[in-house]
Amino acid sequence: MSLLGHLTDRIRQDGPMSVADYMAECLLHPTHGYYTTRDPLGTHGDFVTAPEISQMFGEVIGLCLAQGWIDQGSPGRFALAELGPGRGTLMADILRATRGVPGFHDAAQVVLLEASPVLRGLQAEALDAHAPSWIVSVGDLPELPLFLVANEFFDALPIRQFLRDGDGWCERLVGLQGDQLAFGLGPRATQAGLATRLEDTRDGDLVELCAAAVPIVTETARIIRSHGGMALVIDYGDWRSLGDTLQALKGHEYVDPLATPGQADLTAHVDFETLALAAGATGCAHTRLTPQGVFLERMGITQRAQSLAGALTGSKLETLVRAHRRLTHPEEMGNLFKVLGLYPKTAMPPSGLGT
Repeated sequence: MSLLGHLTDRIRQDGPMSVADYMAECLLHPTHGYYTTRDPLGTHGDFVTAPEISQMFGEVIGLCLAQGWIDQGSPGRFALAELGPGRGTLMADILRATRGVPGFHDAAQVVLLEASPVLRGLQAEALDAHAPSWIVSVGDLPELPLFLVANEFFDALPIRQFLRDGDGWCERLVGLQGDQLAFGLGPRATQAGLATRLEDTRDGDLVELCAAAVPIVTETARIIRSHGGMALVIDYGDWRSLGDTLQALKGHEYVDPLATPGQADLTAHVDFETLALAAGATGCAHTRLTPQGVFLERMGITQRAQSLAGALTGSKLETLVRAHRRLTHPEEMGNLFKVLGLYPKTAMPPSGLGT
């Protein structure tokens, strides 16, 4: 049975499902899920992430993590972790950029959180020399100083959507119209998780909640508070959710999120305020939310680009220039993507990020 058939049967039996349940089925169904059945990245996939655009991105991230490690006394054993590592490209670039940092590689235990068997295989190839280990939950992270990066990880976590109706909210649901999947609204109800949003929304406004993000940030922040380290969360979104940001990508084109379940990548903008509040409740400090372009420029990406450009000509030079622009320019990824840093209150904030 296809995923569409499975979803149709489920809705007919149990009634309309939340957007979060729909996303989880589409992305992680054991036999038909988008992430469990394919490599979605690159020109032959459905989307391209920053590490796939240029090695410069990962190199800058690596230097930021290494500087944080030095600032915190160069602990002799630590977890170098990534959530949702894709093909392993980012971690490979981080490790290449830091190989000249004395003691860093000897102390690092590479840990990858990855659900996709296909991507785990690619990560194993890319990182074979560094003996990575894999986990399925942040609860499996070792009790060590933690230096972690999450690039385009939180945007793929399932969200629920709520439409304001007076002093209550109607949940947006996925149901059936004939034999086709269709959006609808559930009954009006109060929502404890949205109590504070009555202050900054109006009737008809749509707000998204990502409950799955909170325990992930809470556990990450707990380890950092207890053992030291830092986390860099890099994703598209803003400080506070407002509006419908659910989107589907297939073959590098936007498509209807309900059209081809399991065949397209589903994501939503990240509500960074939720992440920051969860970290703060655990006793961990967080930086000011910073545009990706600003962070990369502060960390020296232009100087790195100039260094690489010295050995290039023709189409290779043009590719480098385009990559730099795509990562940093405000009209491309520079402003859409943001960076949030988490760190112990007793430590310095991550380089390139303000408090």
